[in-house]
Amino acid sequence: MTNTVALANAAVRGMRGGGHRTAQLWRQSLRFRTMVIALALTSVAVLVTCVAMALAVQNNLWESRKDQALKDARRAANSAQSLLVSADTQGNRTALTGLMRDVSVQVQSVSASPLYGVIPLDSQAALGFTQTGFSQDLVSDQLSQRVSKDATKQWWQPVALQDADGSVHAGILVGQQLSVPGAGTYALYIAYDLADTEQTLVLVQSSLWIAGIVLVALIGVIAWFSLRTVVQPITEAAESSARFAGGDFDVRLPVRGQDELATLGRSFNAMADSIEAQIKELGELSLVQQRFVSDVSHELRTPLTTIRLAAEMLNDRREEFDPTTARTAELLQTQVHRFDTLLADLLEISRYDAGSVQLETEAVSLAHLAEDLVDEMRPLAETHDTELRFVAPGGHTPVDLDPRRVRRILRNLVGNAIEHGEGYPVVITVDSNQNAVAVGVRDRGMGMTAQDAERVFDRFWRADPSRKRTIGGTGLGLSIALGDARLHRGTLTVWSQPGEGTNFVLTLPRGTRPLDGASPVPSEPVEAIAEIGVTTAPIAQPGDHAEPESSADRQEES
Repeated sequence: MTNTVALANAAVRGMRGGGHRTAQLWRQSLRFRTMVIALALTSVAVLVTCVAMALAVQNNLWESRKDQALKDARRAANSAQSLLVSADTQGNRTALTGLMRDVSVQVQSVSASPLYGVIPLDSQAALGFTQTGFSQDLVSDQLSQRVSKDATKQWWQPVALQDADGSVHAGILVGQQLSVPGAGTYALYIAYDLADTEQTLVLVQSSLWIAGIVLVALIGVIAWFSLRTVVQPITEAAESSARFAGGDFDVRLPVRGQDELATLGRSFNAMADSIEAQIKELGELSLVQQRFVSDVSHELRTPLTTIRLAAEMLNDRREEFDPTTARTAELLQTQVHRFDTLLADLLEISRYDAGSVQLETEAVSLAHLAEDLVDEMRPLAETHDTELRFVAPGGHTPVDLDPRRVRRILRNLVGNAIEHGEGYPVVITVDSNQNAVAVGVRDRGMGMTAQDAERVFDRFWRADPSRKRTIGGTGLGLSIALGDARLHRGTLTVWSQPGEGTNFVLTLPRGTRPLDGASPVPSEPVEAIAEIGVTTAPIAQPGDHAEPESSADRQEES
């Protein structure tokens, strides 16, 4: 019983798997889909044609055989009636017997069927005969009544004839009235065997079905070769398009002949040439732009240094100036500092565009680095009446990273959270697992819509341009942060909801292992962490009593 159930389950799984593969092939293969449709429509057309032809042949064959039997029976009946009319038995039984013998010989010589019989229809006709093989049981009451009532018509009915070996096949029984002068009326019945007609019909129908199957197979082969001729260039075009989209701009389609497919190949090649030329032109323009930004940024460093020194000197002596001049000197110092930051960001962006950025990694504890950054940002948070809450259940084990770039990412994220946090606490969470370490920065500010969150890493983009910047910024910080994260083979994701705040999560892989699975810090914040009311204690230094590590860190260290 168990084996039977197992086999049944295996069969069901096999059927489901086959159905799934067939459905997938139907969606992905134009050749398979067209072949199936062509064969299905061809099969239906051939089926209808064969059925119609088989029915027509059957009807014509039966009608022809029936007409032939009726003509033969009429000829035999007329011959027998002529013999009966010319005889004069005068009621003599011996003469009548001889007459019936002559009738039998006459019918046998004229009729094509050996199965016949003469049966009396009234009391006056007392003598009849049947040929060997003919049974009166073949004559139905309805046929007997019609033959006895109408002497001028010929009547017939289908019957089942049985051979000596017991096999049964179709036949026709034809009846007609005979009149013997002075001896009453008789009925002549002749049975015609239609076995040869059945065999002919079976042969014709078999030939039709075989021809239909062969026709479907031939059409399938022809369709396959035709589709191969048409689909193969399309497949080549699709593969070439995919390679072109993947960056292989040298790929081209072979052009053969002057038909529509050749026109498609020439059009594709012309389009590829045009796109390749435009890409090269845009690449050259991009290089010129990058070089221009880099050169301008470098050239501005020298005068900016002079301006910064002058602004610092003026700012240091602003107490000696009148209030308006002092305020001007203070604004000048602020804007010069902002300009200096903008130049530094532009240089960094140009390095990313040129692909010349490299990591300077060292083993660093992300939790220690984040805690130092939080302590560094506390004075800024206090000026905005914002509390920084640091939570580090994991991330204490050192991992290889570039501390300068990770610190820049966190400084940018924490600074944005302070500026846009509306005075609510900002929570910085560090955690880890076997594959990655992560830090999340959560604020409770105004938040962003989904459309704004998709563009938050674009250069010089601001969710609300009308809002005033209080910290400064160049509009390039998040773009640089995303580049730094990708340079570490990590990710920088954002979750935001209007009225609920924003949560940025930086996830970095451990060592050379790629990121796999969920981040240790979820992108969608956990409210239980966000609502912690006190900050955690500082991370213990070497020699102090250390806080317990997360299970992931302990497993990584082991």
